[in-house]
Amino acid sequence: MKFSKHLIAAAFTGVLAAGAFAQNVTVSEAWVRATVPGQKATGAFMKLTAKESTKLVGVSSPAAGVAEIHEMKMEKDVMKMAALPHGLELPAGKAVELKPGSYHVMLMDLKAPLLKDSTVPVTLVFQDAKGVKTHVDVKLPASAQMPAMAHDHGHGDHKH
Repeated sequence: MKFSKHLIAAAFTGVLAAGAFAQNVTVSEAWVRATVPGQKATGAFMKLTAKESTKLVGVSSPAAGVAEIHEMKMEKDVMKMAALPHGLELPAGKAVELKPGSYHVMLMDLKAPLLKDSTVPVTLVFQDAKGVKTHVDVKLPASAQMPAMAHDHGHGDHKH
């Protein structure tokens, strides 16, 4: 199957066009922050673009006992983090970025360290305006920082 090979290749690059599963939502620039032994929580980040208004209403991963959609925001000079119990709105045609210091997926009660250059399976649950839920499986590369693909300056491609 040509499409399956292409999809697998896309998953390993950390950029997964989820259109095959959820015609409505595209997942791109996805990654998870690598951890050190003993660390029990980390964040996962990505860009979500929905063709039609929808919501990210759930997340799970076999690598974590608990996975939640979170928001970080400043309140009177204090950075606060809280779960979004009603999900994250994805307006039609507008990319919503889950990034450090903002919206993100929180993976807690980690079952093992998430080592740099490994991949972490995550299931995203979207709900459209009609209430129909769609599950999208992605494999996120673990990295100490945002992967170069998100901010590629071409440093590895220089030929002098």
